[in-house]
Amino acid sequence: MDKIDKKIRGYALKNAIAHEGEAKQGSVISAMFNEGMKKDDVKMFKIIADIVKDVNSMPIEDQQREFEELQALLSERTEREGLPELPDVPKTGVVMRFRPAPSGFMHLGHIISNLASSLYVKKYGGKFYVIIDDTNPEEVLKESYENLKKDCDWIFGNVTKYLNASDRIDLYYKYAEKMISQGDAYVCTCSQEEFKKHADKKEDCPCRNNSIKDNEEKWKKMLDKTKNGFNEGEAVLRFKTVNGMNDPNPAMRDFPLARINLKEHPLQKKKYRVWPLMNLSVAADDIELGMTHVIRGKDHRDNAERQRMIFNAFGKKYPWAFFMGRMKFTDLVLSKRKITAAIKAGEFSGAEDEKLPTVASLRKRGYKREAFAKLIEQRGLSEVDKVMDSKDIFKILDEFNKV
Repeated sequence: MDKIDKKIRGYALKNAIAHEGEAKQGSVISAMFNEGMKKDDVKMFKIIADIVKDVNSMPIEDQQREFEELQALLSERTEREGLPELPDVPKTGVVMRFRPAPSGFMHLGHIISNLASSLYVKKYGGKFYVIIDDTNPEEVLKESYENLKKDCDWIFGNVTKYLNASDRIDLYYKYAEKMISQGDAYVCTCSQEEFKKHADKKEDCPCRNNSIKDNEEKWKKMLDKTKNGFNEGEAVLRFKTVNGMNDPNPAMRDFPLARINLKEHPLQKKKYRVWPLMNLSVAADDIELGMTHVIRGKDHRDNAERQRMIFNAFGKKYPWAFFMGRMKFTDLVLSKRKITAAIKAGEFSGAEDEKLPTVASLRKRGYKREAFAKLIEQRGLSEVDKVMDSKDIFKILDEFNKV
């Protein structure tokens, strides 16, 4: 057995002893990632699976005996209390945020992704904003506003202020108009299909050459509620990126900032017809609210880069950002829309149904806020994805909930 195999076996034995004789393959894989294993090393995954299977076939007494022999090979991780320190923390504390969409019920995934921000504000002082991202009228469920506030009050306990993005449309318009006047944004009247062809060919959209005056007139036409205004789908406001259509990342090629959507909004009704897209509203809010640190999932890397470009257009410094690895559950549905649809279809009695991973269900089942805080502190800031099943995560939470 070579040194790598011995390390894998050592971690498998350690994990098995901690879990009543049964090692979890995902935990051993995570340990080997920390040892430098690459994600594309398919051969190593097969070796880990075989070793875990063999270790799990052993009596726990034999596991303990062999682990004592291999323990010295394993990396010792420094134990720490609480979350790791953040860089560049102002004396006044940090300003952080959570931006849920009012499209359904909060669930375990939202806790895992966003509780760290709340905990850092408790650690350093400062402000923690919850900004309800309701600028897509098609996705908004009116009942979600109250449910979100109830869930956030329970799991975070330190929300400085709740804001509805739809109440801030005029602010977003000011940012859009400033970018147009600076030459950083233009109104595109190409169809989605036409623009995609230009982007795929890495060639400029003809609208990119509009004059500032022309863009300002077209923006007014986007806002115009009379028959003289653009119709839905006829125009979109785009950010004029530095690299334009030549950017190696297709997501950065003159991305959209705002569009026309004529669907009635549950709160704003027909007051607005032009709605900001996420990168415009998030960047504007982060600038206005003085965001200092942002923790978000790895799937938002492209969005963060787009928002950084908007910050640059206004001469602002972008907040410190960290991109968390995903915690994937093999047997839990973590989709607000799917959960809401299943409840409406009668598959569950409601959001508090014990078979659901919703915040409402977790609260009813007797879990305490502190149990989730300990889970997040144990994980720390990690870019590594982790795969678990519900049995594993709830076993950990049950232990933390006892304290």
